[in-house]
Amino acid sequence: MKKVMVGMSGGVDSSVAAMLLREQGYEVMGVTLKLFSDEDISEAQKEGKTCCALSDVMDARSVAYRLGFEHIVFNFRDNFREHVMKQFAESYLCGRTPNPCIECNCHVKFDKMLRRALELEYDYIATGHYAVNEYDEASGRWLLKRPADRSKDQTYVLYSLTQEQLSHTLFPLGGLEKSQVRELAERAGLVNSDKPDSQDICFVPDGDYAGFIRRFTGTDVPGGDFVDTEGKVLGKHKGIINYTVGQRKHLGISLGKPAYVVRKDVMSNTVTLGDEADLYTKTLIADDFNLISVPELTEPMRVTAKTRYSQKEQPAVVSYLGDGRYMVEFDEPQRAVTSGQAVVLYDGDVVVGGGTII
Repeated sequence: MKKVMVGMSGGVDSSVAAMLLREQGYEVMGVTLKLFSDEDISEAQKEGKTCCALSDVMDARSVAYRLGFEHIVFNFRDNFREHVMKQFAESYLCGRTPNPCIECNCHVKFDKMLRRALELEYDYIATGHYAVNEYDEASGRWLLKRPADRSKDQTYVLYSLTQEQLSHTLFPLGGLEKSQVRELAERAGLVNSDKPDSQDICFVPDGDYAGFIRRFTGTDVPGGDFVDTEGKVLGKHKGIINYTVGQRKHLGISLGKPAYVVRKDVMSNTVTLGDEADLYTKTLIADDFNLISVPELTEPMRVTAKTRYSQKEQPAVVSYLGDGRYMVEFDEPQRAVTSGQAVVLYDGDVVVGGGTII
């Protein structure tokens, strides 16, 4: 009997994933990852929005007990703090806008948890992500593909998965609609069948990124100048970490017309404001790239690509520039392409790969 370790957040998706694997004959063990200190969990729990509160551990344990398999908690606080929380804060301080879910998948769920599973002689790990992975005989590679429920497609945050990781990972929900998942949970009498999905960054449940960065780093970020696209000073900003490219609201300045953040410059400590038209660009450069469907890119490739989780993929061409850098040229200008975010490439339903926008 194949053994699978299921990452259980306490939500309905991972619970149904575990239930389905149990029904398919796998030997299942549920694992909840402890990613914060007790104080952090208590504060997050007050908001009721995080995936890592104490109540979520109890929900996961309740599901495991009902379905008849073991549940344990792994303490990955140090790993999460170093590779996710610290990276998030440092990226903002450098003027970038990171995606911590991608870093968590890369360094915690599909690295640290997988290595722990293999050490314990489990064959696979599994999660409640909406994605499909399958082995392609023709290319001899594992592929990551979009799920049946396109509205829940999570391949954007999974592009960093390696061939080794994909070969030891199961995504039981890839062929299901979200409505089916909730129906299965309700039918099975699971305690979290109607539990709402987590929407916020788990360690910043109140959405105050700047406040988190100040507390986490102990850094008091100084204010500076708002400037226009010609460099003319327009007013004062409250610190670069309070802004991101494309932002219009809560700028604290009135120019008599809509203004958008179009650029941040850490060296000069300036935030450039402009018109919406100034947000559009056709070309981006990305590094820290991971290719999935192909081993390398030897010539320009026609793809579709997106630069944000919620964006619909857009036609583009990707080319390898050397030194680990890739250039993506879109057919049409794209709005608010942001340094620190990911660009993910697709060939139909198949993820070609992705990287971090410079």
